Amino acid sequence: MTPLLLDPAQTIAACLVVPALGLLGILLTGRSPNTREGVTLVTAATLLVLVLSLLGPVLEGVRPALTLWEVVPGVPLAFTVEPLGMIFALIASGLWVVTSVYAIGYMRGNNEHAQTRFYACFAVAILSAIGIAFAGNLLTLFLFYELMTISTVPLVTHKGSDEARRAGRVYLGVLMGTSIGLQLVGIVACWILAGTLDFQAGGLLAGHVEGWPVLVLLALFVFGIGKAAVMPFHRWLPAAMVAPTPVSALLHAVAVVKAGVFTVVKVVVYVFGLDLLNDTTGSGWMLYAAGFTILAASFVALRQDNLKRRLAYSTISQLSYVVLAAAILTPLSVMGAALHIVAHAFGKITLFFAAGSLYTAAHKTEISQLDGIGWKMPWTMGAFAIGSLSMIGVPPTAGFVSKWFMLSGAYDAQAWTAIAVIFASTVLNAAYFLPIVYRAFATRPAPAGSNPGHPDHGEAPLPIVAALTVTAAGSLVLFLFPDVFLSLAEQLVGGPP
Repeated sequence: MTPLLLDPAQTIAACLVVPALGLLGILLTGRSPNTREGVTLVTAATLLVLVLSLLGPVLEGVRPALTLWEVVPGVPLAFTVEPLGMIFALIASGLWVVTSVYAIGYMRGNNEHAQTRFYACFAVAILSAIGIAFAGNLLTLFLFYELMTISTVPLVTHKGSDEARRAGRVYLGVLMGTSIGLQLVGIVACWILAGTLDFQAGGLLAGHVEGWPVLVLLALFVFGIGKAAVMPFHRWLPAAMVAPTPVSALLHAVAVVKAGVFTVVKVVVYVFGLDLLNDTTGSGWMLYAAGFTILAASFVALRQDNLKRRLAYSTISQLSYVVLAAAILTPLSVMGAALHIVAHAFGKITLFFAAGSLYTAAHKTEISQLDGIGWKMPWTMGAFAIGSLSMIGVPPTAGFVSKWFMLSGAYDAQAWTAIAVIFASTVLNAAYFLPIVYRAFATRPAPAGSNPGHPDHGEAPLPIVAALTVTAAGSLVLFLFPDVFLSLAEQLVGGPP
């Protein structure tokens, strides 16, 4: 483990300050692309080192904390590093490094405009992710949750087209509408009922509320956390696919959707508590809502020929695996929820990196265009195959580990509906991922000249290929060596189940 460079409170502060300094550096060096991108990489690497320096103490049971000024009387801007937040911070900071490398190759390879704005918004989004990961109370989490939404709107609308602006309106409308109209109401209700917004082991609402108000509050949070994309509040995600692929990677793997499902799990564990929800008749509706989203999004994904749209609906489905696992309400299933946040991050970012690689090198966006492309782009499509296997949940990939814990928890709870959903969706995942891999490697390439302007091509630029190779390898490594994340997940539920 990396030793603490500062004391724990200073390290938390540094984790928030470093992306802010990176933002300033990016803006000041905007006219020098090499320097600007160097600032991005140094900032990302520094943040990762700082986050890693907190890992050892957290694994030893320490809970580093930092309290700043009061936002409202009695509710400060407060940060506490607990196991679930540590998982999210490791994902966000680690994958920011890889995504920054990828973005350099992609943005240059496609001669994208407004690159300084792009990198600047990325820095704010990662600052927001760290704030969400380390939030010590509901209000702190909410403020950084909103900052993430606002900072990513310019990324969604990056292309500046009418389609991009429409997507930005949907994105902002759904995410801000749900968070202010539902989630904020739930937060205020918690303050009124419990007199505190501090996250607590066993749930801050335990002993303060019971019966039908619990169900109302649960609905306010589950549907108010729009970034988790539980249907019907999912439209923002496929709409946002108009953005450049590095943005899609940010939305689907590094920050935005992970902030959503992270918040759902954190609310279940630290706001309600497993005991309160298990004792509340009717709380099982959350499982059915997640199960419906998993299956419905999978069926929609089957019909998509556009690769990024198929991946978008796959993300909606995979996010609800986390919600489903949390809704089973057993220690094993909650561990599965936490582990699936990690598995999905590495698998899905690999798939989006591959989609961007295909667009950059071959200008192909449709699945029907991918005949034989694996022979021209073996690194890209080999990584895509690994990411696909992880999303299906096949060993030796990280997706198998998280699904195993979900199924084990569901079996313990005799949650047969959840087990049926997981098995059915696994078949559906295979049905919409494996044909892409088959098409890429088992069919003949398209005839020369069938792609005017791009008669021949190989792999995408090296930064793109390097990034997707690293993330694909990560899915395999996490299957073989899951110990760190397993230990954090065990701490989340109070020890080995």
